[in-house]
Amino acid sequence: MKQRKPGHTSSAPGHTFEGSVRDIASDGRAVVPHPDGPVVFVPGLWLEERALIRVTGARGRAWQGEIVELLDASPARRPPPCRHHGFATPSDPAPACGACPWMFVNYPAQLACKQSRVEQAFERLGTAGCVAPIWATPETLGYRNRAQLKSDGKALGFVAAGSRRIAPVEDCPVLSAHNRQLLQQLRAQLPNPAWRPRRGGEWTTLDIDEEVQLESVSVNARRPFRQANDAQNQRMRDWLAALASDFAGQEVLELYCGTGNFTQVLSAAGARVLALEGDDAAVDMLQQRNLPGVSARRVNLFAENAFEQLSPSVGSFEALVLDPPRDGLKVTRGLLPKKSRLHTVAYISCDLATLVRDVAYFQQHGFDVVSVQPLDQFPHTPHIECLVHLSR
Repeated sequence: MKQRKPGHTSSAPGHTFEGSVRDIASDGRAVVPHPDGPVVFVPGLWLEERALIRVTGARGRAWQGEIVELLDASPARRPPPCRHHGFATPSDPAPACGACPWMFVNYPAQLACKQSRVEQAFERLGTAGCVAPIWATPETLGYRNRAQLKSDGKALGFVAAGSRRIAPVEDCPVLSAHNRQLLQQLRAQLPNPAWRPRRGGEWTTLDIDEEVQLESVSVNARRPFRQANDAQNQRMRDWLAALASDFAGQEVLELYCGTGNFTQVLSAAGARVLALEGDDAAVDMLQQRNLPGVSARRVNLFAENAFEQLSPSVGSFEALVLDPPRDGLKVTRGLLPKKSRLHTVAYISCDLATLVRDVAYFQQHGFDVVSVQPLDQFPHTPHIECLVHLSR
């Protein structure tokens, strides 16, 4: 038998080894050390578990793997409440959905993992003591008020995790009752030549939400953004309302305002709000609301000169409210001039990594973290929402 040379690792697909989970990565996969040194990222494993793992690919010292056999199961493991739950492999003729990668774990364990991730992230900033216990969602199923489905004209579902293939979905228990029924109505229209992808495309997108009926499904056109969990969105609005209770008469700058989900809260508090958003349709919808004290403008907040366009008025704002996409506050030049009156920041984040980066930026400009409130908006996924109050 040929012996392996010292320091040699076998990353060839098909190589198997026994390993124990060391941690859970930010994308939800288990981190399993390989005996030869690299780490292997494996979907479908949880903390305290041990498995026989097959290496499926490698990139540098980060490898990918799949479970061959579960050897020691976590007490948190449970049967997933969805027939489509699973993890795609290249050989699957009809891949599993994978959109809810933590559905095989009970909800308390999911929350504990998210809480730990937030505390560890803010510990690096010296503010772990400011992190409050995570707010659980009232409903772990039937909560999702919007979704984007994919179709090639023959199948309808979601894109399988780690692939470019459609995972056909007959039902989806995380969708709201309205969207669940709409899914069935759309499935009844298969096969549908009108849903074949455009030339060069892989699929057609079908956007649905609580305001969409069968005849008004958005085909290859995104619906205006809305928070996907109504109950948790209300908790976020209540959090902001409490923080904004003394904003009456103050100049408030709101970034990434969308159609006005949080702008309404600021207006009700009596603030004078300049609400900025890059999407024309969203700005139009917000302007049509005619909210008292609110001025809405279209500004590309990812342009390098975004805040220089507001000069010198940017220094007059006393509070900042922002709810950015995953990229976070990517552009900061000109946001905090030397003579800025800004004393309060309310940061609503959907990405922990960019949040930590941006909080560090505010700390460098004299702000202190007052509180961090984690919130679970998407159960069965590694996604974490955080509400952060900073002050100087």
